Amino acid sequence: MAENSSETIDAFHRGAFHIVQPKGRGHRSGMDAMLLAALVADERAVRVADLGSGAGAAGMAVASRLDRAEVVLFERSPDMAAFARKSLLLPENARFADRVSVIEADVTLTGKGRNEAGLIDDSFHHVIMNPPFNDASDRLTPDALKAEAHAMTEGLFERWIRTAGAIMIPGGQLSLIARPESIGEIIAACGRRFGGIEITPIHPREGESAVRILVTAIKGSRARLALRAPLTMHGDGTHKFTDFVDDMNNGRAPYPRR
Repeated sequence: MAENSSETIDAFHRGAFHIVQPKGRGHRSGMDAMLLAALVADERAVRVADLGSGAGAAGMAVASRLDRAEVVLFERSPDMAAFARKSLLLPENARFADRVSVIEADVTLTGKGRNEAGLIDDSFHHVIMNPPFNDASDRLTPDALKAEAHAMTEGLFERWIRTAGAIMIPGGQLSLIARPESIGEIIAACGRRFGGIEITPIHPREGESAVRILVTAIKGSRARLALRAPLTMHGDGTHKFTDFVDDMNNGRAPYPRR
C-alpha cells in the first residue's frame, strides 16, 4: 500500500507491525499506546476490547505480541476507524489481521444501545483504554479530529469505566494510561466494579515528576489498591529509553500484574 500526502505508515515493535496514521492532523499514536498494550500479559485465547482505539495502535500491538488474542477496536470517529481498517490491509499485518476487527461505536453508550453498537455485555477478558486526557479548555486546536481525540469531558472516566465493567467477564482486567491528575477520578469510577487496582507512575527521569500513570484493575476483585514502583523512561542526561521501558515499547516484555 503506497503512502500518500495525507497519511503515514509507521512501524512499531521494531517493524513487527505497521499503522496507517493521519499526517498533519488528528491523533498520532506512539509510546503511550505501546505502554498500554504492554499491560496485557495473557497467553490464553482471550478477547480484548480497545476502547477509543484511534488508528488501532494499542490493540494491534496486543494482537501482534499475543498470538491467541482476538482484538476488537472500538472507535467513534469514522476517519480514525478508516485508518485502522487500512492498517489491517497492510501485508506487514497479515499474520494477525484476521484476529482484529473494527467497530464504529461511541463507548459511552449505555444499556441496549451499547449492546446494539457491538459493545456486548460479559464478552471480553481484557479492556484497554487511552481516554482523552486534556481539559476541554486546554490546547485549543483548529484540528477537529485532534480536538475530539484529546478533549476530556466531565465524568469521562465514569462513563468509559462503566462500559468496561459491563462488557468484561468477571475476573477480567481493565488497563489504562492517563495523566496523574486523573488518579482520583479513576479510582472513584472503578468503585465497586473493580478492585485490585495497581497504579504505576511513569517518570521521564529520576527526580522528575510523573507525567503518566499506568492503571490495571480486576472486575469483581476486593483486593486492596497497590502503588507500584515507578517506571523511569530515560537515563540521566539522555533521551535513550531505559532497558525495561524499551522492551515494553517494542513488544519484547509485558508489564504483568503482581
